[in-house]
Amino acid sequence: MAQITLIEAVTQALAYEMKHDESVVVLGEDVGVNGGVFRATVGLSEKFGEWRVFDTPLDELTIAGVTVGLAVQGMKPVAEAQFEGFIYPMMEQIACHAARMRNRTRGRLTVPAVFRAPWGGGIHAPEHHSEANEHLFTNIPGLRVVLPSSPARAYGLLLAAIRDPDPVVFFEPKRIYRQYKEEVPDDGEALPLDVCFVLRDGTDVTLVTWGSQVKETLEAADQLAEEGISAEVIDVATLTPLDFDTIAESVAKTHRCVIVHEAPKTAGFGAEIAARVAEECLYDLYAPVERVTGPDTHIPLFRLEMKYLPSAERIVAAAKRALAAS
Repeated sequence: MAQITLIEAVTQALAYEMKHDESVVVLGEDVGVNGGVFRATVGLSEKFGEWRVFDTPLDELTIAGVTVGLAVQGMKPVAEAQFEGFIYPMMEQIACHAARMRNRTRGRLTVPAVFRAPWGGGIHAPEHHSEANEHLFTNIPGLRVVLPSSPARAYGLLLAAIRDPDPVVFFEPKRIYRQYKEEVPDDGEALPLDVCFVLRDGTDVTLVTWGSQVKETLEAADQLAEEGISAEVIDVATLTPLDFDTIAESVAKTHRCVIVHEAPKTAGFGAEIAARVAEECLYDLYAPVERVTGPDTHIPLFRLEMKYLPSAERIVAAAKRALAAS
C-alpha cells in the first residue's frame, strides 16, 4: 500500500465519494483546470468532467450561495475557499442559511455541504493566507467544524463530512499538507465525527490539541517522556459538536490539562474547553488549566511566523507548570 500525504488523502477521499455518489460535486476558484492552489483537486476534472468539478469566479459569497442552493436541491457540494482568510465573505451564507436551514424548515430541508479551506500558518504566506480563526465558526449552531491532523484522519473525516446531512466546515492544516506520509487504504471507510482521538495514553498530564499543532504536541510528549513525565495526547478533530467526555475522562485520570492551539488566545476555542473543564472537572484538577496559543495578534509574515506558533518547548514548559502547581 502506497504512503500518501495529507493533501493526497483529501484528493483520494474526494475521488472516492465522487465515484460512488453522483450527487457529489466540487466547486471553487481554480479547482477544475488547475486542480486548486494546493492541488487538492488535481485530476478530478479530467476524471469526472466539468459539470462535477467546476471553476467559479473569484467571489466567495457566490460560491457559498451556490453551494447552499445545490445542497437544498439534493446535491452534495464540496466548496473550496482557497485560504481560510478568504472564507469571511462566505460566512453570511454559512451562518444565515446553511447552518439554519434544518431549523428554519423544521427538518424539511437540510444542507449536506462541505466548505473546505486550507487553514493556519507556517508556510511563509502573505496576509490573509495564514488565518487560524476556527473559533469564529464554533459558535454557530447547526454547523460542524472539523480539523484533521494526519493523512488517515483527513481521508476518513472528509468522507464522513461529505456523507453528513448537515453543513460541515472542514479546515485543512496546510502546514502539514506535505510534511509526512502514512498508509491510507482507499477503502471508503469513514471515521466518526464528533469524536476526539486519543493519540497517546498518559497518566500525568492531558495535552489537548487539534490540526497542525498535533505534531508539536506529540513532540512535547516525547520530550516529557524523556524526563519521566507521562503525557496523554488528545486530538479533538471535531471541534463542534465537542466530544467533551473523552477530555473529561482523561483529566479525571491525569488531574492536569494543557490546551494547545494556533489561534489567538482570547476567545479561542481553547477557552471553551478550559471553561468546560473548570465547570465539570474542577474537583479532578490538581492545578489550573494551562493554555499554549498564538498571541492576540495577526499571524506575522515569515520572519516572525514560527515565533508566533506554539512550539514543543512552550508546551513542555506549560506541562511542567501544571505539574509544579500540584
